[in-house]
Amino acid sequence: MSPTNSTASPAPEADLTQRRLLQSVVEIAKGMYGAAAVSVFLVDPATGELVFEAVAGEGEGMLPGTRFPSGTGIAGWVAMSGQPLIADDLASTPLFAQDAAESTGYVPRSIMAAPVIVDGDCIGVLEVLDRDTIQRGDLVDMDSVGMLATEVASVLQLLLRVRWSERENQAAPQSPGLEALRRVAQRLPGAPQSVQATVVKLLTMADELLEGGGTAAA
Repeated sequence: MSPTNSTASPAPEADLTQRRLLQSVVEIAKGMYGAAAVSVFLVDPATGELVFEAVAGEGEGMLPGTRFPSGTGIAGWVAMSGQPLIADDLASTPLFAQDAAESTGYVPRSIMAAPVIVDGDCIGVLEVLDRDTIQRGDLVDMDSVGMLATEVASVLQLLLRVRWSERENQAAPQSPGLEALRRVAQRLPGAPQSVQATVVKLLTMADELLEGGGTAAA
């Protein structure tokens, strides 16, 4: 299954802000798990395709905007089922799409994936590739990756509220999504300094987004 690359015109400021916020989330997750890569796919509502929206680690310079057909691999299964999945031996996992992975330039050995749920619908997938070998246990990892997928949903809900307020020419509302983002920092005790710095960046950008009605610093 070959991916395709989007060549769209320059994105509106709100779309750039969304990408910056989601990039901060995947950077946080990469640091948390010592992963080779973390990505957020969003489901294109018009085509059902899986679109790389943010990537940290392997492929981050080339994969954003790349599309895969609906149902491709583990991300496709998670998007369609709305269920999380941990696969620690991809060589023996039937859901794994080897050809799709090869097309990205990096073939992982393990994947954790969790659905991004907004208003009861799965609109995307958070994937963690080749997390470190610290023995935390699958249940602990599943809970934590599910929490981060919830934060991704909060970011997207926050952006939707801002976009709605812009269309209606109203001030951006104070959102419970920002409080959800703050919980990321609270759940990262003892995280490396680089991860803590990314959390601060994420919160600062969210604050600026709410105060500025959609404009956030790079």
